[in-house]
This record gives sequence, C-alpha cells and structure tokens, in this order.
Amino acid sequence: MGLVSVDALAVYRGMDIGTAKPTRAADPASRHAWHLVDLAAPGEEFSVALFQKEAGRVLAGLHQKGRAALLVGGTGLYHRALVDGLRLPGSYPEIRARLDEEAARPGGSVRLHARLAALDPVAAGRMEPLNVRRVVRALEVTEGSGRPFSEFGPGLERYQPTRTVIVGLSLERAELDRRLEARLDEQLADGLLQEVASLAALPGGLSRTARQAIGYAELLAHLDGEMGLEEAREATLRRLRRFARRQEAWFRRDPRVEWFEAGRPGLVDLVLARWETSAS
Repeated sequence: MGLVSVDALAVYRGMDIGTAKPTRAADPASRHAWHLVDLAAPGEEFSVALFQKEAGRVLAGLHQKGRAALLVGGTGLYHRALVDGLRLPGSYPEIRARLDEEAARPGGSVRLHARLAALDPVAAGRMEPLNVRRVVRALEVTEGSGRPFSEFGPGLERYQPTRTVIVGLSLERAELDRRLEARLDEQLADGLLQEVASLAALPGGLSRTARQAIGYAELLAHLDGEMGLEEAREATLRRLRRFARRQEAWFRRDPRVEWFEAGRPGLVDLVLARWETSAS
C-alpha cells in the first residue's frame, strides 16, 4: 500500500516540524514510503492544480504496481481534487502580482474584497475580507478567466458516488483542543522557531502560501519583533483551533465520509475490514 500525503504544506521542503511531516518521507526505500511530500522549495508557489497533476502521476504508478493508495491528510480541497477529479481554474501570474501589490497597501485586502463582491458576490460571501490569499486568488481567476470564481465551485457542492473509502476520525472537542496544544508545545520544543528562522533566511525566503501557514506566520511575526514568543504561541493556538473546526465542518458536509471515534478499540482492524469489503 502506498501512503499518499494530502497536505497543502507538507509539499514544501524544509517545512518539517510545523507540518508534522511523516518521518518516513526521507526513506524512499521503505515499503511504505510516503508520496507527495517535499515537492517544492519553500520559496515557490504551489497550487492545488499542481498537486492534482503530481498526484495523478503517483496514483497511476501505484495502480500499475498493483498497490492500493491510502490518502492521508486533511486539506479538504486537495482531497476533493483527487477523489472527485475537480476541474480547477487556471493561474494568471501577472494579474496575481498586480493584486498582491494592491493587497499589500493599507486596507488593500478590504478594498479587493469589495471589488470581488461587486464582480462575484457568491465568492465574496464565502471568504473573510482579511483572508488575503483567498481574496486575491478569487479576483485573479475572475479577472483572468472572465468568469466568476464561484462558477468553478459548484462541483464542491456535489458529492458524486466514489469507490474510495473515506474515513473520518472524531474526537471530543476538549480532547482535540488538548492535543492541539500539546502538539504545538512539542513542536516548539523540537525547534519550530529555529526551523522558521532558517527558512526565512533562505535566498528565496518563504512563498506567499508558505508564510501564511499556521505557526509559521505567527513565528515570523515574532522574529520581526511584532509580537512576543508567548503571544505568537497563543495566536497560533487560536488559529489551530479555528482551523480544526472548519476542517471538521468541511468533511462533515461530505455524506460519503464514514466517521469513527479516534480512540475506539480495534479501529485499524475495523477500517481495514471496511476497505476490504469495498474492494471485493
């Protein structure tokens, strides 16, 4: 079985601690080597379209070898891109560069969101005005393609039948919050701050996407003197908890997901039995 990472940030080389990257990623000789990690330099922009293309190559290779693929990770859009073969909008670098410049000015993100609301109110209603990356992307596609960004999204509202067995693991909210905090503290103890500093010092630095990652953005702000370390930790923890809730809501909308309690005895055997039943 091939282990395939479905994580929008594990694709970046060097972003190891903060993404909880699987340790076997660096062992290509392993029978269970991970795929779709370390695909890009931290200074490169990476998109779901690029991920979808690379994933197609990996999944085809596994199929040719007669091996099943176990998709692991929680980047919802990347997951849907693989399972449902979503038709994805193109990229328009020149337009994006111009919009990035506008967004960097005081109040830029809010003004761009207002522009998006005029061109595509459906898309604007799905994102916060201060979410610079999403606002810029929506405007980039709307202006570049001549079609509203939201027109590319109806596929997300349809959950077509699939032979893929999709499993979700649930935890009580208090226990999830406890684990998130414990993991963050473990990452900081393992050198997350040093990892962020090293990446920021690279000639290419961190790409727009990479530098907005949870934990990385806050620690970059700390390194720039904008907040203390404990303040950065608390800000990271708040974002982690919000993200976990949005992530669960995303997958809860998918009726194909079968949910299991994460601490359930015999969980692995139960899931494997479900997969074997589907494969037969």
